[in-house]
Order: sequence, then C-alpha cells, then structure tokens
Amino acid sequence: MAASSSGIVAGLTAAALATVGYLAHEAARTVPAGLGRAAQPGAAPAAGTSKAPPVRKDPAALPDGSGKGARVVYSLRRDRVWLVAADEAISRTFKVEPSAVDPAPGSYSVTSRSNAVTGSDGVPVEHVVRFATVDGVVIGFSAAVGGPTAPAPDPKVRTGGIRESRVDGDAMWTFATIGRRVVVVR
Repeated sequence: MAASSSGIVAGLTAAALATVGYLAHEAARTVPAGLGRAAQPGAAPAAGTSKAPPVRKDPAALPDGSGKGARVVYSLRRDRVWLVAADEAISRTFKVEPSAVDPAPGSYSVTSRSNAVTGSDGVPVEHVVRFATVDGVVIGFSAAVGGPTAPAPDPKVRTGGIRESRVDGDAMWTFATIGRRVVVVR
C-alpha cells in the first residue's frame, strides 16, 4: 500500500509541476514589453512606450487656453493668478485664497478699484480690483490689511473677495488697472 501511495503523491506532484510550468509559460507570453524583463540590447521600445520618464506639468505654468496679450489669468482649480505682460512674459504668479462665490470661466475686464475698504466679511482690505458680479455678489482680488494672520473668508458667507498676500496685492494693484482683461479658467 505504501508503494501505491508514493506513486499517487509522485503523480500528483508531477501534475502540479506541469500545471505551474504551463501557467508560467502562458503568463510570460502575455507580459507587456519591458515589464519584468530586461530590455534586449539595441531593441526599440514597444509601440506606445517611451524611454523618457513622464513629464509632469509645472503647477505654476500658465494654463493653456488663457488667451493672448496683457491680462490677469485666474485659475479656479489651482487657486492661482498669473500677471501676463503683452509679450506673453509672466511678470508674477501666486496662490490666492478663493472667494465663496466663483466667477464663471470667461473673459472679463477690471471695472473698478479701491485702495482701502472693509470687505463684505468685515475684514479691512486694500488694493481691491473688481472684475465681475455673480448673482449680486461682486468678485475681485484684494489683500487683507492684517496680512498673513488675517482670518480666511468664511465659506458659508457669500463673498466675492479673492484674497492675496499684501505683496501680491501690491503687484496686482500696479498691473490690473481699469479695463485690464481678466481671464478666468477652470
């Protein structure tokens, strides 16, 4: 009986090894080029593959489709502003604190400016540059006078103040005069 048990175990082991070998062969045939294997010297990469690492777009890069000429570009997704000169040179880019009410993507013009006022949230602001109105809420860039320690706008209050630092507010004030184009992108 021991001899027949050994034969059964040996047969089952041989069958298992054959199955594993067959599955390994089939899996190796379907592996994409370059995955898990060393590339053959002089071999070209498979179609659709690249030897170069993927290029990541600079988060501070000017968004595509933001127009041409001198303009302020405001990205809703990136919470970032670019001040773009007529020759397409970026004179400044910076992060902003978005308002509770966003303007729709599109092209606007600076309609009014105020050197110093109290914002609709009660915070003293300076260098206010207004460019849009959404459902009665005026949208514009401004810098809180309290600087970086000023409280962020309450997202529950419908305000249109897009907050920037005082230094960035100074740059915006100088650049965004009445009539300057403001392009809002997603």
